[in-house]
Amino acid sequence: DDSNIRGHGKKFCAYGLEFKDSDGFTHDWCTLLPALEPEYKTSIHASTNETPAILEKGWNPKLPQDSLRKDLVEIHPTAASFKGILDKARKHAVKCMEDSFAYAKDKWDKSHATPDFKVGDLVLVSTTNFNNIKGCKKLKDSFAGPFVIKALHVKYAVEVDLSEELSNKHPTFPVSW
Repeated sequence: DDSNIRGHGKKFCAYGLEFKDSDGFTHDWCTLLPALEPEYKTSIHASTNETPAILEKGWNPKLPQDSLRKDLVEIHPTAASFKGILDKARKHAVKCMEDSFAYAKDKWDKSHATPDFKVGDLVLVSTTNFNNIKGCKKLKDSFAGPFVIKALHVKYAVEVDLSEELSNKHPTFPVSW
């Protein structure tokens, strides 16, 4: 998505301010930013195990630096230097994206752990959508319970044994943490 590409672009620009070629010159990195998009589109994403280019078009585009060959007899020194800059920038962009994907996967895995409830465990039930509890909403307790789990339905739903006060509610609730 655009925010992800913008984030990688900012990292790429920050790296560009520190990067110098073999002669010690810095370059206008705005002209090199288009190299980031093909790199993003040809990197394998953890969520789909495919590249965005394959999912969108069915093929991976050839990157500009792949068209420059070292084995040619006469390569202009500027072209070789530019290819070296692109290769270093591409490697850094790949590393940044891999780090970003690993970080996002780690955060997602931590927040989407499979609940380990068992029948007989005590749980609290959120009262956010309870309309039958009298009184001011501000003074209403956020959670009711604890209630005993009677049954587990699918991975993220439990059936609880409700008290008489809440007996008119359906006893199956979604799991959250």
